[in-house]
Amino acid sequence: MTHQLSVPPPLTYFGAFEFKRKFQKFAGMGLFLAFIVHAILLGTYWLSVYMASLEEPPTRTIRIMKYTDLGPPPSIQGSAAIAPSVSVASAAVKPSIGIPVPVPDAEVNPDQTLATQQEMSSVGPVGEGGEGGQVQIEQDLNIEDQAPPDFVPFQKGPQIVKRVDPLYPEIARKAEIEGKVWAKVWIDKEGKIRQVVIIKSDSEIFNQAVIDAVNKWVFTPALMSTGPVAVWLSLPFVFKLNK
Repeated sequence: MTHQLSVPPPLTYFGAFEFKRKFQKFAGMGLFLAFIVHAILLGTYWLSVYMASLEEPPTRTIRIMKYTDLGPPPSIQGSAAIAPSVSVASAAVKPSIGIPVPVPDAEVNPDQTLATQQEMSSVGPVGEGGEGGQVQIEQDLNIEDQAPPDFVPFQKGPQIVKRVDPLYPEIARKAEIEGKVWAKVWIDKEGKIRQVVIIKSDSEIFNQAVIDAVNKWVFTPALMSTGPVAVWLSLPFVFKLNK
C-alpha cells in the first residue's frame, strides 16, 4: 500500500526590501495622478479666462440732449400756460390786515377823543389799579415743594430739636403685638418735616402712629458749605411691650 503525501508550496516571505520597492512604485503612481488632475484643473480655468476675454463687452448708448429738448416737468404739464402780459406784482394778493379803512363821518362818535401821550403815561400799568383790572396769581411756584433725591451729600447732618414718641396702638397692646418700623423723613432747609414715608414695617398697625409722631418733630437743617440743604433721613422705631 502506497501513501501519498502533499507538500505545501514554499512560503513567500515579505521583508523590508519588498515593502520599500512597493512603496516607491505606488508613491510614484500617486504623484503622477495628482499632477495630471492639477494640470486638468488649471487648464480648464485658464481656458475659461481666455474664452471670456474673447467675448465683446456690451455696448452702452449715451444720448446727449439739450435742456430745451426736455420739455416741461410733469407737475405743470396739465396746467394752463401763463399769459405773458400778467405780471407777478399784480397777481400778488394785497394784505388786508393792518390797513386803515376809511369810515364815513356819519358813523364817527363826536364825543370820542384820543388820549395824549401824557394822559397815557399817567395811567398805571395793568394790575396796579388801571382799567385792565388786577392780575391775581392763584398759586406760586415754590422749588421747595420738590422732594430732594434719595442721597444728598452734607457736611453736618440734621439734629433733633423736638422729639415726640409714637403712641403704642391700643389694639396692638391688647393683642400683644410687637414690631419694628423704618420711616424715611424729608427734612427741608428749615428743619421742618415735609413728608414721612414708611419704607419697612413688621405690622401695618404701627405705621400711622409713627407718621403722626414724626410730623411733630423738629430738626436743625443739614448743612453744606453753601448753606442748608434738604435731605431724607431714615429713622427706626421699635414697639416692644414691657412684661
